[in-house]
Amino acid sequence: MLCHPTLPDIRHAGTAAVFVSHWYVPDRTAALKDLDEVTAEWETTEWPADILSFSSYLSTSGNTVLTYAQCASGAAYRPFTRALAGPASAEAVEYRLHRSFVPDGATTEPPGCMVAATFDTDGPLCQRHVIEQIIGTVGREGPRAKDGLLATHFHTSVDGTRVLNYAEWTTDEAHETFLRDACSGRARASYEAIPGVRPIGYTRYHLHHSAVRP
Repeated sequence: MLCHPTLPDIRHAGTAAVFVSHWYVPDRTAALKDLDEVTAEWETTEWPADILSFSSYLSTSGNTVLTYAQCASGAAYRPFTRALAGPASAEAVEYRLHRSFVPDGATTEPPGCMVAATFDTDGPLCQRHVIEQIIGTVGREGPRAKDGLLATHFHTSVDGTRVLNYAEWTTDEAHETFLRDACSGRARASYEAIPGVRPIGYTRYHLHHSAVRP
């Protein structure tokens, strides 16, 4: 596989299924150990034909690991990872990319960090509702409020119970500034009022390793 130093192309046209796993670790040392083991498993094992990319991330707090795999179908990922050793075999949630939002005037520079925000939802209608609500609220804000946001990609779990907002930012500092802005508070108020939607929280990550099928 071809290793990449940048975050994956979330809107890759050939992606039909996405698998995301995450787990907590005691500290950064334990996280890096897990990430190195996961990387070694994926680099030394032949991938099934329908796995397109695999990326792993470490949270800025050092206590959470996340993996993100893009696949041409949902058939091969689970049998493949269950045969891997150690943390590489972690169970994943299967998602579909539902909608992406790119702010007007967003730059094309590579993302400096990724923020994953998740929601617990009561079925597909609630999934779609919270996505449209967030995009509508953030989209109405002026460009200053979204300064540093490159794109946000909303994923829906196939079982209807989760929404993942995978947001690409220029820097950690840009995301921290957004959190202090009133726009963030208005977005939060808009989705906290939706019946059947429960925000789980967000985590900011940096890429550890990424590989794509040539």
